[in-house]
Amino acid sequence: MDLYQELILEHYKRPVRAGLREPFDAETHHVNPTCGDEVTLRVHVTGTGDDAVVEDISYDSMGCSISVASASILAEEVTGGTVAHARETVEAMRSMLTSKGEDPGDEEQIGDGVALAGVAQYPARVKCALLSWMAFTDALHQAEGAQQ
Repeated sequence: MDLYQELILEHYKRPVRAGLREPFDAETHHVNPTCGDEVTLRVHVTGTGDDAVVEDISYDSMGCSISVASASILAEEVTGGTVAHARETVEAMRSMLTSKGEDPGDEEQIGDGVALAGVAQYPARVKCALLSWMAFTDALHQAEGAQQ
């Protein structure tokens, strides 16, 4: 088993920051209808604009190892950082996962997310890997709207 497979399994078996917590500013629920994966995600942000801080991401994820591991990686990589950094990380993951294998990912930007680079070669699995990232994007947008 290679290192990337081990990272995915580790995040699947011991997901980082799993479980829904309070306080939170927004909650979203996303479903992948092609396979049944689901995630409910909460985000807590302090401050406003790009310098606001993602204080907490909590989630309940049900689905395949790729979907659960991806939610764990998301929570690990963006919690504690700025909203600007979170947006850059989301875009880097989206770019890598939709590249059909041409973008290997930048470990400096997405950390353990590089373990999911191989998913880009399997279009049916890309939605599994992106599910929590899209839920986070929606929750972040809702949280920002609530602060205005």
